[in-house]
Amino acid sequence: MEQSESTWVPDDGPIAIAVDAMGGDHAPEFPVEGAVCAARELGIAIRLVGQEEVVRQALASHDVAGLDIEIVHAADVIAMDEPVVTALRKKKHSSLRVAAKLVREGSVGGMVSAGNTGAVMATAKIVMGTLLDVSRPALTTTVPNINGHTTWLDVGANVDVKPEVFREFAIMGSIYAQEIVGVRNPRVGLLSIGAEEIKGTNLTREVHRRLKLESPNFIGNVEGRDLFNGRCDVVVCDGFTGNVSLKALEAIVETLDIFLRQEIEKRFLSRLGFFLCRPAFRGFKKKVDYAEMGGAPLLGLKGCAIVCHGGSSPRAIKNAVRVAEEFTRKRVTHRIAQRMRELREASAAVTEKGEPAAGSRS
Repeated sequence: MEQSESTWVPDDGPIAIAVDAMGGDHAPEFPVEGAVCAARELGIAIRLVGQEEVVRQALASHDVAGLDIEIVHAADVIAMDEPVVTALRKKKHSSLRVAAKLVREGSVGGMVSAGNTGAVMATAKIVMGTLLDVSRPALTTTVPNINGHTTWLDVGANVDVKPEVFREFAIMGSIYAQEIVGVRNPRVGLLSIGAEEIKGTNLTREVHRRLKLESPNFIGNVEGRDLFNGRCDVVVCDGFTGNVSLKALEAIVETLDIFLRQEIEKRFLSRLGFFLCRPAFRGFKKKVDYAEMGGAPLLGLKGCAIVCHGGSSPRAIKNAVRVAEEFTRKRVTHRIAQRMRELREASAAVTEKGEPAAGSRS
């Protein structure tokens, strides 16, 4: 697909979001319920994409009077365990493909899906296309740190990554941190096994060398603990490392919750203490709950695609819709395209004049 810099830019009107009603372990009930909550609580226009009769039946159990919700028919459903190649070749009218087409055509601002992760990423990339100068779209998430949140990418889209792609991750992650997280001047760190430059694999050492030269806000290597201590605002890594680490983090949070409940049930005083500290526990759980984050944006596309956990609750879907609407309204895709173009033009000027670019390091 030929690349261009053109991206869909919202006007001042309402932004509709397409929700894949057939994607996820609990489809269509959970995606539909989450979409209805987003329409009711957040005032976001919804386009439910899926097999019309199935979606209509799921929608019948909700009061949608006065809500801007429409059903867009899609004949095919991609199973959660279906091979990506099969899904792309044989199911041309899947809910994923129809949702991605709505984004490409400008009918909606973004799409949300809790379906087959590989199929979501591949379909979005093929149908929407990637931005000029972005070779690998990256899955992005935010995790809480002691000062706010850390933007973390790639967490699963690219298992094998070349050194030059990390620069794209740093740029896209910084723009997301600025526009969505609200960090004025994001500091970027490279996830490794130690802070020293010599630590890590051949890949991380080469990436460190390049980012040190090319990224003014690069602070060097960071370790896993730095995701949470506020040392940096954006952490970049390959998709293999990011995905393994993210799933381990999700498991730790769930296990700690189980351990805590077990200990509380053992003693009366513990149960009493829990009752007195319940607001604090609720606040902690909300801060680390993935459902509050909604889903992971796939940065670098010509549109907005939010990839959700397969087991996403209605609340997670609702928050994913919120993220998609904010992503579109703040023109994150446009900002990424603009920044990539500026860097390309600066690089071309350096090549032509033989002079160092502004902000480059010697």
